[in-house]
Amino acid sequence: MIHFELESDKPLLTEAMEFAQKQVQRVVERYPDFYPMYTQSGKWKHDGPKWTHWCDGFFPGMMWIFRRYHADRSANGDAKFWMEQAIRYSKPLEPRKLDRDVHDLGFIFFSTYHRWYQITGDRELKDVLIQAGRTLAMRYNEKGQYLRSFVAENSLFIDIMMNVGLIFYVAKETGDRTLREIAYRHTLTTRRVLVRGDGSTAHEGLFDLETGEFLRQTTHQGFRGDSCWSRGLTWALYGFSTCYEYSRDPHFLETAQACADYYIRHTPADGVPPWDYNASAESRKQVDTSAAAIAAAGLLRLCRLIPDPVKGHFYWTTAIHILRSLCQNHLGKPKGWEGILKGGVYHMHKSLGVNESVMWGDYFFVEALEQALRKV
Repeated sequence: MIHFELESDKPLLTEAMEFAQKQVQRVVERYPDFYPMYTQSGKWKHDGPKWTHWCDGFFPGMMWIFRRYHADRSANGDAKFWMEQAIRYSKPLEPRKLDRDVHDLGFIFFSTYHRWYQITGDRELKDVLIQAGRTLAMRYNEKGQYLRSFVAENSLFIDIMMNVGLIFYVAKETGDRTLREIAYRHTLTTRRVLVRGDGSTAHEGLFDLETGEFLRQTTHQGFRGDSCWSRGLTWALYGFSTCYEYSRDPHFLETAQACADYYIRHTPADGVPPWDYNASAESRKQVDTSAAAIAAAGLLRLCRLIPDPVKGHFYWTTAIHILRSLCQNHLGKPKGWEGILKGGVYHMHKSLGVNESVMWGDYFFVEALEQALRKV
């Protein structure tokens, strides 16, 4: 049971937002035109593997959020600075609109070109988004009715719930019914095979390519194939909320709430989960602040979508509680630490980015802060 305090949280959240901007600006100055992913001993730049560069939109994405934050407060000088930096770091991502090797185009373009287009209305920016959505839709497997992950043709990841919204968006903007059907069917399939009856989630589902039959749940990131990897749970919480927003299918709202309720029931009182809910007692001591940040951002999205105002307020106060905990206990304030949030996890099994800053954790933390500061 999470306990809520009644004092105003605005000063705490504002201080965290200011800290986040300082950390990002230092990275820009220290490593010009570098796209961070996860830290090693608190440092962003290292020789660790980056694989598909799936995080490259999050760094400029934070800059777009900072720009909006200052524009809303009529701080025009700061807003101009962050927009200039955001454009500088977003433009090099445009060729990724044709990248058929990854399932992460929503991460890359929703955080950058979509935010950019919302400001300017420039048709060329919209065209980039449209192409990115169409490219992502090419991953669709008709027999299994899912978007395949980057690892194999027969693989579906829960992470893709954070990317399928791009296809929904492009379908809406273009009136393309085929694209909408792809996004809709993928979401239905994910709901059916990766979300369990108690609201927990599996990381990966495998299919028979000949028949499209679902075979089993498994994982690359979680403790076991039948466990609940906390970041995957929060991808689902946020992703199903987004898909409900575009489709208005009540099943997707129901699923988003089931994932949110599982998170709230099973997460410790401080609102920050273990990296996997079913890991061994010793292993569960490792938290994942990135999952907490995603949960806060997802709950702030979900709370305005549900018709029940009491439950909506509960999700809102839960999100604020998570942010309060992250601000008080997990900011990367040790001298020389370059990230915003400590205690994130990239890949436990490969010992990559464990108890470090991770770029998606920082991005969704900043997104949640900005959303909360609009209300408190």
